[in-house]
Amino acid sequence: MKKIITACFLITLLGCKTEIVKDKSVKKTKIAMSSLVDLNGKEIKLSDYKGKKILVNYWATWCGPCKAEMPALLRAQTILKESNYIFLLPSDESMEKIIAFKDKTNYDFNFLKLKGSLSQLGIYALPTTYIYNEKGEKVKEIVGSVIWDSKEMIQTLKDL
Repeated sequence: MKKIITACFLITLLGCKTEIVKDKSVKKTKIAMSSLVDLNGKEIKLSDYKGKKILVNYWATWCGPCKAEMPALLRAQTILKESNYIFLLPSDESMEKIIAFKDKTNYDFNFLKLKGSLSQLGIYALPTTYIYNEKGEKVKEIVGSVIWDSKEMIQTLKDL
């Protein structure tokens, strides 16, 4: 009986794992493109910013490195405004936590709510940043904290 239960468990486990892997890329695309909302609950799509370069910085209120890089990220946003950049900062935390963080810090970012989880996007470390070109193609992925307003990073972002 133990062998039958173990075999059923393994078949179920392996069957689920295979299905999740097959669906992962589909979910990733759908979440990235259609599961962002602004702090008023309005759906946001990356295609809304067609023709612009988009920096999407995934973060969390509890993430020390995320919070530490925000002042430099804000300065980079100001510097790159003339370079056709839009900065979006989604979190999978509750809308209330995101709004409270925004009110407390008074950062002028496009804070967004990710409907779903970061793990559904394949994001397992924060901060994680995706950069898209004017055609909406992801051209760079950065995992970890960055000095966004350094001359080198500003030049890298301009060159993308």
